[in-house]
Amino acid sequence: MSGIVVRPAATEHVAALVAFNQAMAVESEGKALDPAVLERGVHHLLSQPEDGFYLVAEQDTEPGPVRGALPEPELAGSLLVTFEWSDWRDGRFWWIQSVYVRPEFRRRGVYRAMHQRVRDLARQDGRACGLRLYVERENTGAMATYQAMGMVETHYRLYEEEF
Repeated sequence: MSGIVVRPAATEHVAALVAFNQAMAVESEGKALDPAVLERGVHHLLSQPEDGFYLVAEQDTEPGPVRGALPEPELAGSLLVTFEWSDWRDGRFWWIQSVYVRPEFRRRGVYRAMHQRVRDLARQDGRACGLRLYVERENTGAMATYQAMGMVETHYRLYEEEF
């Protein structure tokens, strides 16, 4: 798929990021997220890059009918990166989270382009020691995609306590 541009998200993407996160939560976990809390969380990351950042993937549309008119790019997907310090490695793992690709853009290289951009950015960061992500146990399609990107399943299980 040509014409995919991956770039940092900006404030003009807030509504799309909220919608993408809501759709991803319903699709992957059957969860309905509070849109007000989610919007505050997205705004936080856009203003506090030390906590993480969003990337968006845009698909260029066909040129407009007016000669010289620039087409508006169409948001095809997004993901979030957060950081975890590893004392064992004296570095930061970059956690890929909140991955969403609109259904009509799936299996067309959108996630691959976003993942490669994250990989490139992490390799340029002298503190990065690797990439990590978690995936729902039943999401075999996502697992196959991550494996195709060179990621391997770890022996860890994830536990949590929510507040």
